[in-house]
Amino acid sequence: MNMPIDQQLTPPGGWKNPGRVRLTPLTLETSTRAQRLLMRIVNKVGRLEASNLFLMLMRNFRLFWNWLMFAKCLMPYGRIDRRDTELVILRVGWNCRSRYEWGQHVDIGLRAGVSAEDIARIPQGAEAPGWEPHLKALMQACDEFHHERMIGEASWSVLEAHYGPRLLLEVVMLIGHYEMLAGVLNSTGLPLDTRLEGVLAAAPIHGRRA
Repeated sequence: MNMPIDQQLTPPGGWKNPGRVRLTPLTLETSTRAQRLLMRIVNKVGRLEASNLFLMLMRNFRLFWNWLMFAKCLMPYGRIDRRDTELVILRVGWNCRSRYEWGQHVDIGLRAGVSAEDIARIPQGAEAPGWEPHLKALMQACDEFHHERMIGEASWSVLEAHYGPRLLLEVVMLIGHYEMLAGVLNSTGLPLDTRLEGVLAAAPIHGRRA
């Protein structure tokens, strides 16, 4: 059964939205031959469909390509456990009130092995019962980064013990990258892909309201 938008999980204050789509995604009709070729390459090499995000960012080819080379090192080819990665992205999307980031990673997270129960307790952050110690610290780190622009010492110590210095740096970059991306998504008013609207409406994650 599909869940109406007004009954889906929603952060306090609602999702950020400028009220209109400020930068529209490219279409076959509005793209150049080079951009259409890039779409095919991204679909094949990146193992990802040409989502509205990619089609919007392709308006600036230089930024898009270099961003993609960086972003893929964090997701999907990062060295952090995929469940951990997706939980971080979901908490960042929730904190930033980015419906696009949230919706896309509900879909990716469920396909990557994140449980519906995990996603349903993201709104509670570190206070949700049942997190493993390092996941509780991850949730806390996301919140500290969002509000203070610095991860606190207690969270850092737990994460350092779990991941070690090399992967902990990746954790910090992951949080910072998706904070930046959420700001881009919110500012451009990018609409969630039609397919993802269906996934989000049907996702079994709406048992707990924030």
